Amino acid sequence: MNMKMVFIIVCTAAALLAFSVSTAHANPRALPFTYTTDTLAPGQAEVEQTVDLVPLRAVDSEVGPTNYLAMSFQTELEIGLCDRLELALYFTFAPTYQTLTGTADLPNATGIKQRIRYIFADPGEWPVDVGVYGELGENDHELEFEGKLLLQHRFNKLRVAANLWAEYEVGFAKDPDSNTYQRNVLLNPTLGATYELTPLLSLGVDSWLRGEYPTNPSPPTRVFGLGPEYYIGPAVMMSFNKVWWTVAAYVRVTDTGHELVPDEVYGKVWFRTMIGYNL
Repeated sequence: MNMKMVFIIVCTAAALLAFSVSTAHANPRALPFTYTTDTLAPGQAEVEQTVDLVPLRAVDSEVGPTNYLAMSFQTELEIGLCDRLELALYFTFAPTYQTLTGTADLPNATGIKQRIRYIFADPGEWPVDVGVYGELGENDHELEFEGKLLLQHRFNKLRVAANLWAEYEVGFAKDPDSNTYQRNVLLNPTLGATYELTPLLSLGVDSWLRGEYPTNPSPPTRVFGLGPEYYIGPAVMMSFNKVWWTVAAYVRVTDTGHELVPDEVYGKVWFRTMIGYNL
């Protein structure tokens, strides 16, 4: 089943590349975790599909502890509203595994999101391009409020970008011990660089850190599952007129000796692929 999903992703990308014949250009994401300060032009729209794949541990009712491939899918519609201002609407989906227990939740749970991205000046006008990003997410177990400060500098064909990223989660379920609703702060800064070898191909390095800090009930003892954990890896983007495709593979470089157990989300490797099509 997992191999079929990977095959579908590859075939979809190939089909989009084959049928992209327009001369209009998309707004590609060369770094899957790090947002740059590029936005769509007014009136433009783009569809993006993101897939996360993470090998993790769970418990099978028949064989006991086992490996499985955790997945999450995000479909995004981006719309350029005016100069340097962009709106996006998301649908996120995380498959469940009926025969497994102790499975971990990837960051994109099943639900919907809405966000805006605004850049304060045209690219290159300031020494460092600066933008802001605000997002609201709703899923079956919490509300998510997310903010990012976007920073970018261009050295000709080389772009270096960083995101100062934080989230606040409001859980719907009460903690059985304290009879209070769970509240979490998440810190998720990113840093990456990408170089345009040709208009069709860009190579880069992307990295991100994620840590969870419960605030209500009182913070528990820090465990591996709360992070912070840091990932870094190569990213490759291909761009063909209206279509772009980015693939990245990340390695966890913190707690390298830790052996995963069920319920833990920070696998030793993390894969993300993205496909975008300019409408």
